[in-house]
Amino acid sequence: MTAPVRRLDPLEVRRTLRRAGLRASHARSQNFLADPDVLEAILELANPGPASRVLEIGPGLGILTGALVDAGAPVTAVELDRSLVAYLRERFAEPLALADAAGAARAVTAGALTLIEGDALDQPLAALVPSPFEVVANLPYHITSPILHRLLGGVPRPTRLVLMVQLEVAERIVAAPGQMSYLSVFVQYHATVRIALRVPPEAFEPAPKVSSAVVVLEPRADAATQPDAAAEEALWTLVQAGFRERRKMLRNVLGRQLPIGQPRVDAALEAAGIAGDRRPQTLSVEDWQRLLMALS
Repeated sequence: MTAPVRRLDPLEVRRTLRRAGLRASHARSQNFLADPDVLEAILELANPGPASRVLEIGPGLGILTGALVDAGAPVTAVELDRSLVAYLRERFAEPLALADAAGAARAVTAGALTLIEGDALDQPLAALVPSPFEVVANLPYHITSPILHRLLGGVPRPTRLVLMVQLEVAERIVAAPGQMSYLSVFVQYHATVRIALRVPPEAFEPAPKVSSAVVVLEPRADAATQPDAAAEEALWTLVQAGFRERRKMLRNVLGRQLPIGQPRVDAALEAAGIAGDRRPQTLSVEDWQRLLMALS
């Protein structure tokens, strides 16, 4: 099994990058975890083990990857950066060999690592790991929203997600009515979500200009079933229409954005028990669902 990093701190991460001839790419949101306490907190939340099947997006230098593999979890990691892929292949030669030997059963053997070079947004993420699977990742911040849509919007969904994201995004997805956005409605429709840990910039090398957070998402009980595609499309069409003018009164926004006429909008709002002068950000997931039923 791979040897763990001797020391986890910004200086050691800088030395690792220098020894490997690597540089962090700002364009790819490459900020490598360098705080052992944060790493331990993520592992405690994820609780990986031989019975886990873990998908990791953006393994970087493999700091989290190594800890997951050392815990015995079969891991599938997707990395875009070709230089980092080469580094990871060298560092994790033994668990990678185990994964290759497993053939079709890759990412099932305890402690095995399957490394996939490519853009996570181009990958069939749910098909990369046998179900049931979990996602544990320090997500590249610029792809957080599309990755959440891919992981939560399709099937099979992960059974659990433990993700490092930008603090601003974390606060957005856990927002209560009054501060809701399209992203918070989407995520809360599919899963319960909480902020488990706030992480300062100094926990990374190089330190980003923003704070981060570890969020835990638990997809709802129907996560393994095929959603009603038509109903979901209608819901997201409605929610998107509402948030196109989030500072305007809901009756006026929907009257302009939906091709159904103002009288029908007003009647649906009344039937759903939603005042027409409310703003879109004040509606809960249940409010949007009730409004959709009234419009239908």
